[in-house]
Amino acid sequence: MSILSKFSFKDQAFKLRENAILDAATAVLGSKGYDLMTMDDVSGAVGISKPSLYKHFKSKEELVGEAMIRLLDGAIEQVAGLDPALGPQEKLSALLEWALRVRLDGGLPFLPSTSPHVRDMLMRNVKYMLRVVKLNRQLEGLVKQAQKDGQLNKALPSDAILFSYYARTCDPAVEYLKKFSKMADDDIVQHMLTITFSGLR
Repeated sequence: MSILSKFSFKDQAFKLRENAILDAATAVLGSKGYDLMTMDDVSGAVGISKPSLYKHFKSKEELVGEAMIRLLDGAIEQVAGLDPALGPQEKLSALLEWALRVRLDGGLPFLPSTSPHVRDMLMRNVKYMLRVVKLNRQLEGLVKQAQKDGQLNKALPSDAILFSYYARTCDPAVEYLKKFSKMADDDIVQHMLTITFSGLR
């Protein structure tokens, strides 16, 4: 085995473990929340020692920041992969469907909406904020185009539509429907999309 391939294998193993750590952090955050989550919880879920965990992430803040960045990267990739033939509202609907399915599959809760401490911490994270700005710019463009095309209410400020759209991604109704209504995930997603884009009338 060459030195290059040995390093490549080592790098791949490091990256695989890092992804396993982020998956574990996501699961722990989903069940315990940021304040109650500890690095011991994460290392135990992955099955590694805490010193090994700290080789990847120096603090809980850094770990949660990277988990949120990974989530945003997923959203940005979804936008980039949307069928160009789709209209702006269809693209918004497709992205919201993806976000709802991430949550229903145990994905990371949208923590900035529920924890002021996490929100302040992420506001100081340059990598995170750059992605937020990029995604926000893309979605704002879709909202304005959908309004121009008559697909969304032109009388509403685009900001009001955009932030209402974001609110749907962290709507507690998703968890309540899953827990108490015993609906299938597909039905929950479709009902949430209908409420978002057609209202309750």
